[in-house]
Amino acid sequence: MSLAVLYSRALAGLDAPLVTVETHLGNGLPSFTIVGLPEAEVKEAKDRVRAALLNARFEFPARRITVNLAPADLPKESGRFDLPIALGILAASGQIPGERLQRFEFAGELALTGELRPVRGALAMALAVVRDGREFVVPKANAPEAALAHGAAVYEAPALMDVCAHLAGRASLVRAVPAPVADAVHYADLMDIKGQAQARRALEIAAAGAHSLLMVGPPGTGKTMLAQRLPGILPPMTEAEALESAAVQSIGTRGFDATLWKQRPYRAPHHTASAVALVGGGSNPRPGEISLAMHGVLFLDELPEFERKVLEVLREPLESGRITISRAANQADFPARFQLVAAMNP
Repeated sequence: MSLAVLYSRALAGLDAPLVTVETHLGNGLPSFTIVGLPEAEVKEAKDRVRAALLNARFEFPARRITVNLAPADLPKESGRFDLPIALGILAASGQIPGERLQRFEFAGELALTGELRPVRGALAMALAVVRDGREFVVPKANAPEAALAHGAAVYEAPALMDVCAHLAGRASLVRAVPAPVADAVHYADLMDIKGQAQARRALEIAAAGAHSLLMVGPPGTGKTMLAQRLPGILPPMTEAEALESAAVQSIGTRGFDATLWKQRPYRAPHHTASAVALVGGGSNPRPGEISLAMHGVLFLDELPEFERKVLEVLREPLESGRITISRAANQADFPARFQLVAAMNP
Protein backbone atom coordinates (compact mmCIF):
# COMPACT_ATOMS: atom_id res chain seq x y z
CA MET A 1 0.00 0.00 0.00
CA SER A 2 1.44 3.37 -1.01
CA LEU A 3 -1.16 5.45 0.84
CA ALA A 4 -1.83 5.61 4.57
CA VAL A 5 -4.41 7.69 6.46
CA LEU A 6 -4.11 8.50 10.18
CA TYR A 7 -5.76 10.93 12.56
CA SER A 8 -4.37 13.60 14.87
CA ARG A 9 -5.49 16.90 16.38
CA ALA A 10 -4.64 20.57 15.99
CA LEU A 11 -5.35 23.31 18.53
CA ALA A 12 -7.61 26.30 17.88
CA GLY A 13 -8.28 28.03 21.17
CA LEU A 14 -9.85 25.45 23.49
CA ASP A 15 -11.00 23.38 20.52
CA ALA A 16 -8.97 20.53 19.05
CA PRO A 17 -10.16 20.10 15.44
CA LEU A 18 -9.51 16.79 13.72
CA VAL A 19 -6.51 16.62 11.37
CA THR A 20 -6.30 13.82 8.81
CA VAL A 21 -2.68 12.88 8.10
CA GLU A 22 -2.46 11.41 4.58
CA THR A 23 0.88 9.92 3.52
CA HIS A 24 1.57 8.93 -0.09
CA LEU A 25 4.65 7.26 -1.53
CA GLY A 26 5.04 7.90 -5.26
CA ASN A 27 7.54 7.30 -7.98
CA GLY A 28 10.13 9.89 -8.92
CA LEU A 29 13.21 11.46 -7.40
CA PRO A 30 13.39 11.00 -3.60
CA SER A 31 11.80 13.93 -1.77
CA PHE A 32 9.84 14.66 1.39
CA THR A 33 7.08 17.29 1.23
CA ILE A 34 4.58 18.33 3.93
CA VAL A 35 1.54 20.31 2.76
CA GLY A 36 -1.56 21.60 4.54
CA LEU A 37 -0.55 25.01 5.93
CA PRO A 38 2.28 23.76 8.21
CA GLU A 39 4.21 26.23 10.34
CA ALA A 40 7.99 26.10 10.78
CA GLU A 41 8.03 23.48 13.55
CA VAL A 42 5.86 21.16 11.44
CA LYS A 43 8.09 21.59 8.39
CA GLU A 44 11.09 20.67 10.54
CA ALA A 45 9.40 17.33 11.26
CA LYS A 46 10.97 16.01 8.06
CA ASP A 47 14.42 15.88 9.65
CA ARG A 48 13.19 14.57 13.02
CA VAL A 49 11.11 11.81 11.41
CA ARG A 50 13.90 10.72 9.07
CA ALA A 51 16.45 10.42 11.89
CA ALA A 52 13.97 8.74 14.26
CA LEU A 53 13.04 6.08 11.70
CA LEU A 54 16.67 5.28 10.88
CA ASN A 55 17.71 5.15 14.55
CA ALA A 56 14.76 2.84 15.28
CA ARG A 57 16.13 0.46 12.62
CA PHE A 58 13.36 1.11 10.10
CA GLU A 59 13.93 1.76 6.43
CA PHE A 60 13.35 5.29 5.21
CA PRO A 61 11.79 4.94 1.73
CA ALA A 62 13.84 6.46 -1.11
CA ARG A 63 10.68 7.60 -2.86
CA ARG A 64 8.65 10.75 -3.41
CA ILE A 65 6.92 11.21 -0.03
CA THR A 66 3.97 13.59 0.24
CA VAL A 67 2.26 14.22 3.58
CA ASN A 68 -1.02 16.13 3.52
CA LEU A 69 -2.41 17.57 6.77
CA ALA A 70 -6.11 18.13 6.07
CA PRO A 71 -8.04 20.41 6.23
CA ALA A 72 -5.68 22.55 4.18
CA ASP A 73 -6.93 25.92 5.53
CA LEU A 74 -6.31 25.09 9.22
CA PRO A 75 -2.89 26.25 10.51
CA LYS A 76 -0.78 23.38 11.91
CA GLU A 77 1.83 24.11 14.60
CA SER A 78 4.09 22.33 17.10
CA GLY A 79 5.76 18.93 16.90
CA ARG A 80 2.63 16.90 17.74
CA PHE A 81 2.39 15.66 14.15
CA ASP A 82 5.80 13.92 14.22
CA LEU A 83 4.36 10.61 15.44
CA PRO A 84 1.46 10.33 12.94
CA ILE A 85 3.76 11.36 10.06
CA ALA A 86 6.30 8.68 11.00
CA LEU A 87 3.59 6.02 11.35
CA GLY A 88 2.08 7.09 8.03
CA ILE A 89 5.40 6.55 6.26
CA LEU A 90 5.83 3.13 7.88
CA ALA A 91 2.28 2.06 7.02
CA ALA A 92 2.47 3.35 3.43
CA SER A 93 5.76 1.48 2.90
CA GLY A 94 4.36 -1.75 4.39
CA GLN A 95 6.69 -1.85 7.40
CA ILE A 96 3.78 -1.88 9.87
CA PRO A 97 0.19 -3.10 9.31
CA GLY A 98 -2.35 -0.39 8.60
CA GLU A 99 -5.55 -2.23 9.55
CA ARG A 100 -5.79 -0.84 13.10
CA LEU A 101 -4.83 2.76 12.36
CA GLN A 102 -8.45 3.96 12.06
CA ARG A 103 -9.12 3.11 15.71
CA PHE A 104 -6.54 5.53 17.04
CA GLU A 105 -5.50 9.14 17.05
CA PHE A 106 -1.84 9.99 17.56
CA ALA A 107 0.09 12.98 18.92
CA GLY A 108 3.72 13.24 19.94
CA GLU A 109 7.03 14.90 19.16
CA LEU A 110 9.85 12.60 18.10
CA ALA A 111 13.38 12.78 19.43
CA LEU A 112 16.13 11.77 16.99
CA THR A 113 16.48 8.53 18.95
CA GLY A 114 12.82 7.61 18.36
CA GLU A 115 11.69 8.50 21.89
CA LEU A 116 8.51 10.53 22.31
CA ARG A 117 8.55 13.95 23.93
CA PRO A 118 5.50 15.62 25.51
CA VAL A 119 3.32 18.06 23.58
CA ARG A 120 1.08 20.94 24.57
CA GLY A 121 -2.70 20.56 24.83
CA ALA A 122 -2.97 16.83 25.58
CA LEU A 123 -6.10 17.24 27.73
CA ALA A 124 -7.86 19.48 25.21
CA MET A 125 -7.12 16.93 22.47
CA ALA A 126 -8.24 14.00 24.63
CA LEU A 127 -11.63 15.65 25.25
CA ALA A 128 -12.15 15.92 21.49
CA VAL A 129 -10.98 12.33 20.89
CA VAL A 130 -13.58 11.03 23.37
CA ARG A 131 -16.36 12.77 21.45
CA ASP A 132 -15.29 11.02 18.24
CA GLY A 133 -15.07 7.62 19.91
CA ARG A 134 -11.44 6.78 19.13
CA GLU A 135 -8.48 5.76 21.29
CA PHE A 136 -5.62 8.16 21.90
CA VAL A 137 -1.87 7.42 21.81
CA VAL A 138 0.29 10.10 23.46
CA PRO A 139 3.82 10.36 24.90
CA LYS A 140 4.22 8.83 28.33
CA ALA A 141 4.71 12.24 29.97
CA ASN A 142 1.33 13.45 28.65
CA ALA A 143 -0.64 10.32 29.57
CA PRO A 144 -1.73 11.24 33.16
CA GLU A 145 -2.99 14.62 31.91
CA ALA A 146 -4.88 13.17 28.91
CA ALA A 147 -6.41 10.45 31.09
CA LEU A 148 -8.26 13.12 33.08
CA ALA A 149 -10.80 13.28 30.22
CA HIS A 150 -13.74 11.19 31.40
CA GLY A 151 -14.18 8.03 29.33
CA ALA A 152 -10.96 8.49 27.34
CA ALA A 153 -9.00 5.42 26.26
CA VAL A 154 -5.47 6.84 26.50
CA TYR A 155 -2.32 4.81 25.86
CA GLU A 156 1.11 5.98 27.01
CA ALA A 157 3.92 5.47 24.49
CA PRO A 158 7.57 5.86 25.56
CA ALA A 159 8.97 5.58 22.01
CA LEU A 160 8.10 5.03 18.35
CA MET A 161 9.09 1.35 18.56
CA ASP A 162 6.48 0.74 21.29
CA VAL A 163 3.71 2.23 19.13
CA CYS A 164 4.75 0.09 16.15
CA ALA A 165 4.80 -3.05 18.31
CA HIS A 166 1.32 -2.22 19.58
CA LEU A 167 -0.06 -1.75 16.06
CA ALA A 168 1.60 -4.98 14.91
CA GLY A 169 0.13 -6.94 17.84
CA ARG A 170 3.52 -7.98 19.23
CA ALA A 171 3.14 -5.97 22.46
CA SER A 172 0.56 -3.76 24.09
CA LEU A 173 0.87 -0.18 25.23
CA VAL A 174 -0.05 0.55 28.84
CA ARG A 175 -3.43 2.19 29.25
CA ALA A 176 -2.99 5.42 31.18
CA VAL A 177 -4.79 6.24 34.39
CA PRO A 178 -5.26 9.71 35.87
CA ALA A 179 -2.58 10.88 38.26
CA PRO A 180 -3.37 10.10 41.90
CA VAL A 181 -5.37 12.91 43.46
CA ALA A 182 -4.37 14.06 46.92
CA ASP A 183 -6.96 13.70 49.69
CA ALA A 184 -6.74 17.45 50.33
CA VAL A 185 -5.54 20.26 48.13
CA HIS A 186 -2.80 22.27 49.84
CA TYR A 187 -2.99 26.07 49.81
CA ALA A 188 -1.28 28.79 51.79
CA ASP A 189 -3.14 28.98 55.10
CA LEU A 190 -5.02 32.08 56.24
CA MET A 191 -3.98 31.23 59.79
CA ASP A 192 -0.50 32.52 58.88
CA ILE A 193 -1.90 36.07 58.98
CA LYS A 194 -1.53 37.54 62.46
CA GLY A 195 -3.82 40.43 63.22
CA GLN A 196 -5.27 42.33 60.21
CA ALA A 197 -8.83 41.52 61.34
CA GLN A 198 -10.39 44.05 58.95
CA ALA A 199 -8.41 42.76 55.93
CA ARG A 200 -9.19 39.13 56.81
CA ARG A 201 -12.89 39.97 57.07
CA ALA A 202 -12.80 41.67 53.65
CA LEU A 203 -11.06 38.62 52.19
CA GLU A 204 -13.73 36.29 53.58
CA ILE A 205 -16.54 38.45 52.19
CA ALA A 206 -14.85 38.54 48.78
CA ALA A 207 -14.51 34.74 48.81
CA ALA A 208 -18.13 34.23 49.86
CA GLY A 209 -19.56 36.48 47.16
CA ALA A 210 -16.92 36.05 44.41
CA HIS A 211 -16.24 39.79 44.57
CA SER A 212 -13.22 41.61 43.21
CA LEU A 213 -11.00 43.14 45.87
CA LEU A 214 -8.65 46.14 46.04
CA MET A 215 -6.23 46.39 48.96
CA VAL A 216 -4.52 49.71 49.74
CA GLY A 217 -1.75 49.94 52.30
CA PRO A 218 1.94 50.72 52.89
CA PRO A 219 4.58 48.20 51.78
CA GLY A 220 5.02 45.27 54.15
CA THR A 221 1.50 45.27 55.61
CA GLY A 222 0.65 41.85 54.13
CA LYS A 223 -1.34 42.62 50.97
CA THR A 224 0.41 39.99 48.86
CA MET A 225 0.28 37.49 51.71
CA LEU A 226 -3.48 37.97 51.99
CA ALA A 227 -4.01 37.57 48.25
CA GLN A 228 -2.01 34.33 48.19
CA ARG A 229 -4.36 32.86 50.78
CA LEU A 230 -7.61 33.67 48.99
CA PRO A 231 -7.65 30.43 46.90
CA GLY A 232 -7.51 28.43 50.13
CA ILE A 233 -10.82 29.82 51.44
CA LEU A 234 -12.70 29.54 48.15
CA PRO A 235 -15.14 26.61 47.79
CA PRO A 236 -13.66 23.31 46.52
CA MET A 237 -13.63 23.01 42.73
CA THR A 238 -16.31 20.87 41.11
CA GLU A 239 -15.37 18.24 38.50
CA ALA A 240 -16.60 20.51 35.69
CA GLU A 241 -14.65 23.52 36.99
CA ALA A 242 -11.48 21.48 37.47
CA LEU A 243 -11.71 20.05 33.95
CA GLU A 244 -12.29 23.47 32.38
CA SER A 245 -9.40 25.04 34.30
CA ALA A 246 -7.07 22.14 33.47
CA ALA A 247 -7.99 22.29 29.77
CA VAL A 248 -7.06 25.98 29.59
CA GLN A 249 -3.74 25.40 31.37
CA SER A 250 -3.09 22.41 29.09
CA ILE A 251 -2.90 24.64 26.02
CA GLY A 252 -0.75 27.22 27.79
CA THR A 253 2.99 27.45 27.31
CA ARG A 254 3.85 25.30 30.33
CA GLY A 255 1.00 22.80 30.01
CA PHE A 256 -0.92 21.31 32.93
CA ASP A 257 0.58 19.47 35.88
CA ALA A 258 -1.84 16.60 36.61
CA THR A 259 -0.79 16.58 40.29
CA LEU A 260 -2.49 20.00 40.66
CA TRP A 261 -5.90 18.57 39.76
CA LYS A 262 -8.73 20.49 41.50
CA GLN A 263 -6.33 23.16 42.81
CA ARG A 264 -7.52 26.67 42.10
CA PRO A 265 -4.91 28.58 40.07
CA TYR A 266 -3.22 31.69 41.42
CA ARG A 267 -1.65 33.99 38.83
CA ALA A 268 0.37 37.09 39.69
CA PRO A 269 1.83 38.73 36.54
CA HIS A 270 4.46 41.45 36.93
CA HIS A 271 3.32 45.03 36.43
CA THR A 272 5.34 45.23 33.19
CA ALA A 273 3.06 42.62 31.56
CA SER A 274 1.52 43.69 28.26
CA ALA A 275 -2.13 43.59 27.27
CA VAL A 276 -1.44 40.54 25.07
CA ALA A 277 0.16 38.75 28.02
CA LEU A 278 -3.05 39.27 30.01
CA VAL A 279 -5.70 38.44 27.40
CA GLY A 280 -3.66 36.05 25.23
CA GLY A 281 -2.78 36.21 21.57
CA GLY A 282 -0.13 35.41 19.02
CA SER A 283 -0.37 34.28 15.40
CA ASN A 284 -1.80 31.01 16.73
CA PRO A 285 -3.66 32.41 19.79
CA ARG A 286 -2.76 31.07 23.22
CA PRO A 287 -4.47 31.91 26.53
CA GLY A 288 -3.18 34.78 28.62
CA GLU A 289 -3.01 35.29 32.37
CA ILE A 290 -6.74 36.06 32.56
CA SER A 291 -7.70 32.69 31.11
CA LEU A 292 -4.95 30.79 32.95
CA ALA A 293 -6.52 32.05 36.19
CA MET A 294 -9.77 30.27 35.24
CA HIS A 295 -11.83 29.54 38.39
CA GLY A 296 -8.96 30.93 40.44
CA VAL A 297 -7.38 34.22 41.46
CA LEU A 298 -5.66 36.86 39.30
CA PHE A 299 -3.54 39.10 41.53
CA LEU A 300 -2.28 42.44 40.22
CA ASP A 301 0.28 43.89 42.63
CA GLU A 302 1.33 47.53 42.27
CA LEU A 303 -1.87 48.26 40.35
CA PRO A 304 -1.06 51.90 39.41
CA GLU A 305 2.17 50.74 37.76
CA PHE A 306 0.26 48.76 35.09
CA GLU A 307 -0.29 50.63 31.85
CA ARG A 308 -3.78 52.02 31.39
CA LYS A 309 -4.48 50.01 28.23
CA VAL A 310 -3.52 46.84 30.13
CA LEU A 311 -6.06 47.57 32.86
CA GLU A 312 -8.73 48.48 30.30
CA VAL A 313 -8.59 45.00 28.74
CA LEU A 314 -9.89 43.58 32.04
CA ARG A 315 -13.22 45.32 31.59
CA GLU A 316 -14.90 42.97 29.09
CA PRO A 317 -13.67 39.66 30.56
CA LEU A 318 -14.90 40.67 34.02
CA GLU A 319 -18.34 41.41 32.57
CA SER A 320 -18.77 38.55 30.09
CA GLY A 321 -16.51 35.80 31.45
CA ARG A 322 -15.06 35.11 27.98
CA ILE A 323 -12.36 36.46 25.66
CA THR A 324 -12.51 36.26 21.88
CA ILE A 325 -9.16 36.85 20.17
CA SER A 326 -9.51 37.66 16.48
CA ARG A 327 -6.64 37.51 14.02
CA ALA A 328 -6.58 37.80 10.25
CA ALA A 329 -6.07 34.04 9.83
CA ASN A 330 -8.15 32.61 12.68
CA GLN A 331 -10.17 33.27 15.80
CA ALA A 332 -9.95 31.76 19.28
CA ASP A 333 -12.43 31.86 22.14
CA PHE A 334 -11.18 31.40 25.72
CA PRO A 335 -13.11 31.33 29.02
CA ALA A 336 -12.23 34.00 31.58
CA ARG A 337 -14.11 33.45 34.83
CA PHE A 338 -11.69 34.52 37.54
CA GLN A 339 -11.55 36.55 40.74
CA LEU A 340 -9.60 39.79 40.52
CA VAL A 341 -7.53 40.94 43.51
CA ALA A 342 -5.38 44.06 43.26
CA ALA A 343 -3.02 45.84 45.65
CA MET A 344 -1.47 49.31 45.70
CA ASN A 345 0.42 51.66 47.96
CA PRO A 346 -1.29 54.85 49.21
